[in-house]
Amino acid sequence: MRAISLTIGIAALMGMTACGGDPKLMNLERGQNSPDEFAILPTKPISMPPDLALLPTPTPGSSNLTDPTPVADAVGAMGGNPAALTDQGVAASDQTMVAYASRSGNDPAIRTTLAQADQKWRERNKPRPLERLAGTSVYHRAYRPMSLDSQAEQQRWQRAGARTPSAPPRPEE
Repeated sequence: MRAISLTIGIAALMGMTACGGDPKLMNLERGQNSPDEFAILPTKPISMPPDLALLPTPTPGSSNLTDPTPVADAVGAMGGNPAALTDQGVAASDQTMVAYASRSGNDPAIRTTLAQADQKWRERNKPRPLERLAGTSVYHRAYRPMSLDSQAEQQRWQRAGARTPSAPPRPEE
């Protein structure tokens, strides 16, 4: 009788752990019970520009002059050009390469298509009940079929007669 109630209890616990919405393969929040101190960014101080005509036209949803830009600030602090971080389209020096790469056409919605395919893949490879209960990451297990064996690929190209650079030695098992 006691074994039956224990079995029912374990089955109920596993049933509850199998429930879930979005299949999160990487459990990065494990053990975190406080706010992320790195997510809080101070804003820039408000200042009066030397000429009010230099102010940009207000655009809803656009960035603000006082919005934090930590990456651009870090690039500037290290002597780089923060303006180079803004998307300025394809550089003139890369136009030929882009034209060659898109010679067979391109899909402007490729990011959406891939995001939908990845969502379906993650739903098919959800954490198993014990993995969910333990809160372990299943990322590597889920994407293992898509990994590339660099050694086998190098040998395939070498057998085909292609010149290939040397590869790191196989990891010792």
